Amino acid sequence: MDVADVLAASKHCIVFTGAGISAESGVPTFRGPGGLWERYRPEELATPEAFARDPELVWRWYKWRQEVVYNARPNPGHMAIAELEALGVVKAVVTQNVDGLHQRAGSRRVVELHGSLWRTRCAKCGAVYKLERPVDEVPPRCGKCGGLLRPDVVWFGEPLPRGAWNEAVELARISDVVLVVGTSGVVYPAAYIPHIAKEGGAVVIEINVEPSALTPMADYFVRGRAGEVLPQIAEGVKKRLRTRQSPS
Repeated sequence: MDVADVLAASKHCIVFTGAGISAESGVPTFRGPGGLWERYRPEELATPEAFARDPELVWRWYKWRQEVVYNARPNPGHMAIAELEALGVVKAVVTQNVDGLHQRAGSRRVVELHGSLWRTRCAKCGAVYKLERPVDEVPPRCGKCGGLLRPDVVWFGEPLPRGAWNEAVELARISDVVLVVGTSGVVYPAAYIPHIAKEGGAVVIEINVEPSALTPMADYFVRGRAGEVLPQIAEGVKKRLRTRQSPS
């Protein structure tokens, strides 16, 4: 049985993605080079303390990241995952990414464990705002109370959003297949999700350009770029589904 067979036969497949899939769209990984930001450690910018100390500097970094993502496009890997969802094979995407590319590709149920670049939250009153494009004002302010807005993402030292985490855990527990794509598997607690699925009996399929911390637990490891491998897998799944549906 190959990967396409496993997916076509699954009843509740989820996808778990990391920065690797978006890197293929030209989105730098968290520690990728970025001009000005080469002089800073992301860990020194993505913290509540950094925001309290210099909100303008933090927002300049996040505005740069928003602009990079705004000009990026979902790649064939994102599109293939959305197609598998449309076929009814994939039930949900659980992602560590904050770029929104899964949604732009057409994925409908996306659980964002680390928040989103396309939302801001008031540090004073808690109001949440959705963004269609990068912020204009740096730092932006709340239209309700005038407080500073912050990116609605998870910073170092902060807990994951409880609702997103609970939803991801429940999805993992009831899954029979988890497709792991483009993650190092070292960022916790997010990386527990494939482990939770595995403990519940799910088959773990990993697609990555190189082995990760999750590879030892994978039942299948497919080496390659998500944008090349996933469309091939999706085609294989469609063929198997058509075969089942055709009259004997």
